[in-house]
Amino acid sequence: MSRRTRKAAPTPGAVRPTVTVCRGCCCGTPAKVPRLDHEAQLTDLRTQLAGVAMVRRTDCLDACERANVIVIQPSAEGRKAGGRPVWLGQVNDPGAATDITAWVKDGGPGLADPPSVLDLYTFSPSRRVRHELEN
Repeated sequence: MSRRTRKAAPTPGAVRPTVTVCRGCCCGTPAKVPRLDHEAQLTDLRTQLAGVAMVRRTDCLDACERANVIVIQPSAEGRKAGGRPVWLGQVNDPGAATDITAWVKDGGPGLADPPSVLDLYTFSPSRRVRHELEN
């Protein structure tokens, strides 16, 4: 993941970043990740990012071994600045969701550096999986 200097958050009316939260066969299930309130995590992201980013729930991102998976896609402005989707796995700690929220509020991929702790969660999915999400 490339590091960018911090820029201003997206202007109102600009296309917002998208936060995709996997809640399929493994992600979002107590059987796979028993110590996390999965619905509360999704609700918190939606509440904290209201008006800042689109938060969407998807059935499966096909990275089940890394449950819970969250993908941060840049805004149009972030993509123009070189931002690309960032895949985060094993997001099973409330603190990680807080760090994600802070980063997206600052602009997200391409516009703000992510908190360094998110490096622990970052991974690269297969090309096929990346292509399916981007389409």
